[in-house]
Amino acid sequence: MHSRMGTLNSLYMDETGPRNQELEQLSSASAPDDLNDFYAKLKKIKDHHHKYPDSATNTFALELDALVEGPVVNSEGGETDDSFSRLFSGEESFGRYVDLNANLTEYNNLKHSGKRFMPYLQYLTILAEVGAPDATGQLGAELGEKTRFSKEYETYLTNLHSYLSSFIRRTRPLQPHAQQQIDAEAEFNKLWEQNQIQGWDASGLAGGLNGSTSAEGIWCTACQRHYAKQTVYDAHLTSKKHVKAAARTSEQNPPPTTNGNGPAAPESGAPQSSSRKHIKTYRAALLTHLLGPILKTLYGTLLESKANVERRFSLTAHERELELEEPEVDIAPVTTGEVNEGAPAMEEEEEEERIYNPLKLPLGWDGKPIPYWLYKLHGLGVEYRCEICSDHVYMGRKNFDRHFQESRHAFGMRALGLPNTKHFHEITRIADALALAERLKHEGRQEIQQSETMEELEDEEGNVYNKKTYEDLKKQGLI
Repeated sequence: MHSRMGTLNSLYMDETGPRNQELEQLSSASAPDDLNDFYAKLKKIKDHHHKYPDSATNTFALELDALVEGPVVNSEGGETDDSFSRLFSGEESFGRYVDLNANLTEYNNLKHSGKRFMPYLQYLTILAEVGAPDATGQLGAELGEKTRFSKEYETYLTNLHSYLSSFIRRTRPLQPHAQQQIDAEAEFNKLWEQNQIQGWDASGLAGGLNGSTSAEGIWCTACQRHYAKQTVYDAHLTSKKHVKAAARTSEQNPPPTTNGNGPAAPESGAPQSSSRKHIKTYRAALLTHLLGPILKTLYGTLLESKANVERRFSLTAHERELELEEPEVDIAPVTTGEVNEGAPAMEEEEEEERIYNPLKLPLGWDGKPIPYWLYKLHGLGVEYRCEICSDHVYMGRKNFDRHFQESRHAFGMRALGLPNTKHFHEITRIADALALAERLKHEGRQEIQQSETMEELEDEEGNVYNKKTYEDLKKQGLI
């Protein structure tokens, strides 16, 4: 495809001039010898085929037919040889979505990230926010400087940039991605020299002067690290590791001299050279800058990937298995003149495949209407309306009986201040439910009164009283 794009581009550029000559001949006035050029070209074509009789006459049509027919089945193993399907993983779904699970694992394993685990959906949301058209932030803004200046973060950015660049080349082969990256790198180098890269300024990159105190601690130039306390910083100055690092630094950057043979000492107010420190984080800053336009290009794909993840979270295990068994959606091939002749037949087949459901029967698990006898057996044509559920209609007795234990009916009962018990089963009207609740309260009071009158007690002399009379006499002290 890239070679064809280059060929077409060279033809439109018309470096040798045949296109302009052809246009001039077509636009100029007619001449008596107009057909001379035509017969000359015809003679040239005939001579070529006489010289090479076995050459193919219409190679473009053959390539197009091979593309329309699809993959070739291998006769030995009986497997399908589809080079296009090998370009994408199953998660990418032929370039519709991105597969960033490996990059998410690297992100979660970063040191000093401040978060133990980030879900895949939140990770896609962060990338989509960076790639939004009106986004002003940059990638990794939620991380601290220690994390962004580490080697692990640079490796993570390298792998993320490599995957997204590969994804763009596979899904958008005609897009000048390489040239866009070259332009972005040139822009970055210009801003880098001017120290105008947001979040990667010289003070943050260098970590300050040697021994200077910052919010993250005391910085050591030789060891390239921060120390939390002054005592720890002073103690490490005599360690072997620091002595070797200081000697190595002095060899790479010799001290300034005052004579004319050596380099002049910098002024006290001028910033010290920190090229080595800039090189340490230059790669991470460059990759962060290059990932900005890539994420903006893939903004729509990131949103679709996020929606796909949310959709898959809502599926059951059985629905996921059915989705895996479904064949992939075929890409509509470019139709030629011969295929257009059979287009009406294809339209008729599509019309036949449309679901014929004049009775508006419910759809089964296979997406087709259920049989009419099953529809009548379950009484799905009978409507049951529940006033407690805001006049919701339930089709079929089974669905109606089931809804009494569902959240919709329970919420309606709580709104009425009534318990959702078995006493209120089959009650659908609000007035009936309130009347039943009042009746249950009245019956409860009568049961309490009956228990007080029916229970009998005996005193020491053998006299028998009911419970209420016995308690009254006992309170008066007569018993």
